[in-house]
Amino acid sequence: MPEAYIVDAVRSPVGRRGGSLSDIHPADLAAAVLLELMSRTDIPPDAVDDVIMGCVDQVGSQALNIGRIAWLSAGLPESVPAITLDRQCGSSQQAAHFAAQGVMAGAYDLVVAGGVEVMSKVPILSSVTVGAAAGLGRPHEGAGWRERYGYQEISQFRGAELIAEQWGFSREDLERFALQSHQRAGRAWAEGYFDREVVAVGGLDRDEGVRPDTSLEKMAQLAPLPGRKLLTAAVCSQIADASSVMLIASAAAVKRYGLTPRARFHAFSVVGSDPILMLTGPIPATERVLARAKLSIEDIDLFEVNEAFAPVVLAWAADTGASLQKTNVNGGAIALGHPLGATGARLMTSMLHELERTGGRYGLQTMCEGDGMANATIIEALN
Repeated sequence: MPEAYIVDAVRSPVGRRGGSLSDIHPADLAAAVLLELMSRTDIPPDAVDDVIMGCVDQVGSQALNIGRIAWLSAGLPESVPAITLDRQCGSSQQAAHFAAQGVMAGAYDLVVAGGVEVMSKVPILSSVTVGAAAGLGRPHEGAGWRERYGYQEISQFRGAELIAEQWGFSREDLERFALQSHQRAGRAWAEGYFDREVVAVGGLDRDEGVRPDTSLEKMAQLAPLPGRKLLTAAVCSQIADASSVMLIASAAAVKRYGLTPRARFHAFSVVGSDPILMLTGPIPATERVLARAKLSIEDIDLFEVNEAFAPVVLAWAADTGASLQKTNVNGGAIALGHPLGATGARLMTSMLHELERTGGRYGLQTMCEGDGMANATIIEALN
């Protein structure tokens, strides 16, 4: 089967809610990262076959195919098409899947895949709120859904709490994991691990949400979220703003343009899971992608598992047997932020650079998604 290669990957810093990136239009934020990618790869922009971007809340300034608008806002060729997709938190990871799969199928030679989300402008679940306010209803109110799942609360916050309870994690377990995320991210920035993958945007040149000076004592003072017992803001991913993109190429394009491939896509999976627990999908997604790759969990050098909530990663590690010492080694969304549609590509960008820095071969990325889904990807570094 033809190979699909990652030629380059770049991201903006992750801005905190209301922070340095909050006043930038989402199209302009993505455009800045797209231009950096094009300059780093030095290919003719009109040679790109398609642009596939993830974005979750496609309303307001993120509506009407933000991927296409971002490409045009960057001054890039009108002849290149684009599409924007929503697989909830895994949107830009799915964008990378579709891009790589298109290359492997022979339909593409060069594809840009990535995502953008400015949550400061388009608040979380805004599409649900807007729909309800306009009298258009909410997603989980249909007769078919009610017949199958009843009238129980459907939310990621409830799912995370249920997971913590089912797997027997204490509040302190969750807070220790969250503290580690901040400490690892702080060390990564101090050691310069992120420098190569980040392009400054709007005067911001580093992730804004990292708090390496936080402590278990500070976390213990926080009240639980409304209606919860174990979850506090400290153990949840941060609302954030960012964009991240990568160039994916065929072997023919690599040869034609004299490119140096940095990694190849080794295996993919996407699964559905219980929409009430909602966030356990990374467990079967990991099992499936390993089986497809004919690898074991011990063969993986580096894991990136989205820290939507601390119990998600802890339950995943408990069930898969993966080492937490090899997981989110430079911190995760609890410290860095989770800009929804951009996070999948951000994780893959960071994983690629860390594999290269450490000389690792295989990296596995997985993330939970709304309504019970998950993607998993294994890439193989070619350094």
